[in-house]
Amino acid sequence: MRSPQLKSNQVIIITGASRGIGEATALLAATRGYSVCVNYRYHAEAAERLVAEIAEAGGKAVAVAADTSVEADVLRMFKTVDETLGPLSALVNNAGILRPQMRLSEMSLQRISEVMAVNVIGCFLCAREAVKRMSTSSGGKGGAIVNVSSGASRLGAPGEYVDYAASKGALDTFTVGLAKEVAEEGIRVNAVRPGFIYTDIHASGGEPERVDRVKAFVPMKRGGQPGEVAHAIMWLLSDEASFTTGAFIDITGGK
Repeated sequence: MRSPQLKSNQVIIITGASRGIGEATALLAATRGYSVCVNYRYHAEAAERLVAEIAEAGGKAVAVAADTSVEADVLRMFKTVDETLGPLSALVNNAGILRPQMRLSEMSLQRISEVMAVNVIGCFLCAREAVKRMSTSSGGKGGAIVNVSSGASRLGAPGEYVDYAASKGALDTFTVGLAKEVAEEGIRVNAVRPGFIYTDIHASGGEPERVDRVKAFVPMKRGGQPGEVAHAIMWLLSDEASFTTGAFIDITGGK
């Protein structure tokens, strides 16, 4: 197998990068020569440790606190990257939240609004700013965007997270539409749909050991690791996927 092509002078923003899939992607991107913006919302210490780890390995990274559902925060983050790392090459819309498992009939408006704000609006805002910078029609050099969706967008997550699943369904549609919109401007837009992955997000849903409970229903009979998702993300960002846009990679163990 051909070794992945190392990037030089390439800049990537990874939202929600202090833990889980985002962290794994940041580490992998750094090994491939990207300068990395490690975005986080709450976990400052984890983000700073990740930046230090990348620096110790000879890479370059900055940690930027920003709530991606807040426009002012997004604008500040992109401006910081412009000034500290240089022209943007890639965006990974990874930041996402879910709330405790329950039926729709029990969900509050606040809960639904928060999930949609981060999982949908945040991705729109970040992609908008990325397109402004990368589009060849605006003087950019092109680039790539990968949205981190979920296998839940296909399954619906009944009785648990129908709001989360619906938000990821919206992200799928956004991926297809934006890919077509900017295809002639040197920007590729794709998505990954992870299944049951060992990350901290399950604790937010009230069941930290959820993957172990449900893995028997996965054809491969195991949960996935963040690094397995990160490799798919980095392939979609790479030149090896140069004719791929509006596409999805399901990382679900066959479910």
